[in-house]
Order: sequence, then structure tokens, then C-alpha cells
Amino acid sequence: MEAETWHTRGPVATSRFRRLVVFLGPALAAVTMAGAVALGLGLPHWEDSLPKVGLTYDPTTASTTLAAIAGGMITLSGFVITAVTLVIQTVQNMSPRLIGVIDHFRRSLAIVGLVTGTAVYALLVLAQIRPDEIPRLSVTVAVVLVVIDTAVLLRSLTGLRHFVTGGGLARAVGELMPASIDAALPPSGTAAAPGAEMWASGPGLPLVHTGRSGVVQGVDERRLVRIATGWDARVALDVVPGDYVCVGSVLGYVHGLAGAREAHGSGLRRLASCVRVDQVRSIHQDPAYGLRLLVDIAIRALSPAVNDPTTAVQALDQIEETLVRIVTRPLGVTLVADGKGTPRLRRSAPAWPGLVSLALDEILHYGATSLQVVRRLRVVLDTVAGAAPDHRQAPLVERIAVVDRIAHAFRDPLLTSVAKGADRQGLGGAGAPPDPLQPSSSRDPSAGPRTTPR
Repeated sequence: MEAETWHTRGPVATSRFRRLVVFLGPALAAVTMAGAVALGLGLPHWEDSLPKVGLTYDPTTASTTLAAIAGGMITLSGFVITAVTLVIQTVQNMSPRLIGVIDHFRRSLAIVGLVTGTAVYALLVLAQIRPDEIPRLSVTVAVVLVVIDTAVLLRSLTGLRHFVTGGGLARAVGELMPASIDAALPPSGTAAAPGAEMWASGPGLPLVHTGRSGVVQGVDERRLVRIATGWDARVALDVVPGDYVCVGSVLGYVHGLAGAREAHGSGLRRLASCVRVDQVRSIHQDPAYGLRLLVDIAIRALSPAVNDPTTAVQALDQIEETLVRIVTRPLGVTLVADGKGTPRLRRSAPAWPGLVSLALDEILHYGATSLQVVRRLRVVLDTVAGAAPDHRQAPLVERIAVVDRIAHAFRDPLLTSVAKGADRQGLGGAGAPPDPLQPSSSRDPSAGPRTTPR
């Protein structure tokens, strides 16, 4: 098998917005609550200078309406929290790691803030009703907020209904994979110049992690390259996203850093801070973690306690798309260059055989007795093999042979014949036309389309 060649590319920008996503839901809920308090305190007083518009209520009816809105919204907020808790438990049963990846739960906090804010607004307006003065506009705004809350909640529940299924979770992870692949394995890489393996010479200074223990989430390449360029240094990172590091772990080595005093001080600390470490693994620069999640969904569905091969087939849909995206991307060692084309950072990516093993081997093992899974795996392998360059065919050919052996392991001749087929739906999908380049007499009549590995 041909080894992966080294590649050179420019640094990939790290999205600053993604670092704020964790705080977006709570922040939006807090802003909504603050806005409700300000509106509830101020609007009734501003009505004196505003046109007399809104629903007409007498004092008793207005008070009853506002009290009903406040009580109903408080009850509804409790219902939303209970529903989100049940959904979290359901998702954790599928894979506990999915909670940290899916953004839907952060949006649920904003819905809780909206509903609770409506209740607070209604209570504040209720406290300002007088027998001779009814804030008509303020009461009307409370009714409008109830309509908005209902529409938002119904939309959220509709999406939640599809989201909490195994197939919905697989689709949610699959939607994150293209951005993750582009951030970790951008297609802009070019083959490195001959002799690039000697890009860093001389003894290197260790780059030591001094923060809290955790998992490498990603690398701020632009900042690291900018710092290294300023000191005419080159950094070789030995860790990749997903690796666990603790205090004192060596992240890599720095070559050519001028000035020993500076090198042993703030210089190395600034470079080390470009490697982002947190308590949980992140998918944003780690497509292998996305494959891990998809495989978790599939093998949980294939467990005897669940026995849901259709969900495993839906996970294989996303795995196939991910492997097709990755198969033509530069893998192995990558040199990240500065604006002048000088390599400043050496990074490694997971090898193609390892990614194929991660994506398929456990599903091959646990799904060996499922006709759906075996037939869908054959399509996955044929499709990826059709897109793979020659030097990445070997792991796929090996697993195609495994699928063939699994098909022959079925004792009944009919089931063996069915298992030899290829079907994107597992079972029941429409057959594809035969390959015109392959003699019909040499094809298994039950088998679907096969792509001959190059």
C-alpha cells in the first residue's frame, strides 16, 4: 500500500463564533428575561404618550387575563424543562456523547427564557393596573407574546419529534460533518516539495501543556503560525484532536526559536495556548469523532436489547457520505505554511486505514447477522471504492472480502443469495441497472451494482 505523501497548505481559520455557541442559549435566555422586565416596567408608563390602541378590557377582565397568562406560562415553562430532560435521557441512551455535539438543547434554553419572560412581563403589567387606568397596549402585547410563544414551542416540538429518533440523530451529526472535514482536512493541500521530511532540523524545545487536563479540541492554526513566523520558528505538533493530555504532557517540539530566555518563558506558553484543550471532545476539527458518534448510533441500534437494524442503515447513510468526502482529501502529515510559503507547523491527520476501520469494522462485527446491514455495507464499500484513488483502495478491498464472507456465513442458500445483494435501503430498495461493462453471466443475479476497485 502506497504511503501518504506530505502536503503543504495555508492555515485554516478558527471560528470565534463556535467558542460562544456554548453560552448562546443561556445568554439569549437572560437577555429575553431582562427585556421582559424592562418592557413590563416601562410600557405601561409610556402608554400615556402613545396612541390609544389595543384590545379593550375593563379592569377585572384585564387582571384575569394577565393572571391567566402568567400562570399558564409558568406551567408551560415547567413542561418545556420536563420535555427537554426526557429528550436528553433518550439521547443519552443512544450515545451519551451526543449531548455535547447537538445544539438543539442550547436552543431549548432560549425557549424557556421566552416563556418565562412572558410570565414575568404579565405579572409586572398586572401590578400596574388601576381601576381608573388600564394599560390597553401592554395587555395586548401580553396576548401577542402568548401567540409567539405558542408558535415557537410548536415549531420546536415538531423538530424535536424527528430529532430524537436514531435516524434523526444520525442526520444531525451528518450535517456537522462537512464543516468538520473542511476545518481539519481542507482540500487546498498540495504535495510538499522533495525533502520536506527534513523541514525541521536541530534539537527542539518541548511544548508542554500547563493548563487543566482534558481532550485536545483543536488548534488555532492562524495564531500559532503568526507567532512562529514572528520568531522564525517551526512547530511540530505530536497531538491531534481527540488526544487526552494532562499537566506536563508534551504537545510537540519547537525548532529554531531564537533567544533562550524568551524560548523558555512566554514564547512556549503562547504557542502551547494555541492548542485548545477542554473537558469534552469536539467535532469541529475532528471528523473522526463524528464517525465515532455515527458508529455509536449504529452499534447501539444493533445491540440485542434494541435490535433496530434500520437505524443502523440510516447511520451508514451518513458514514458513506463522510467517507466519500474524506477519501480524496490530503491525509497523513501536513505542513502549514505562512504567507510567504515557509512551513511553520507540522500536523498529522488520521491515516486512511484507521478511518475506514473506525467507520466500518464495529458495524461489520455487530451487524454480521443482519441482512439489511450487510447489503447496505456492500453499497457503502462499492461507493467509496469508486471515489477512492489507487493508494486508498486496499482497506476497502479487504472489507469487501469480509462482506462476501459474511454473506456466505448465512446457512440458508436463499439468505446467502439475499446477503450477496447491494441495496441502499438495506432491503426493499429498487435495483440498479446492470453494469454494461460486466458480462451478465458473470454477475450474481441477486447482487446490486458493484464497483471494481482500482
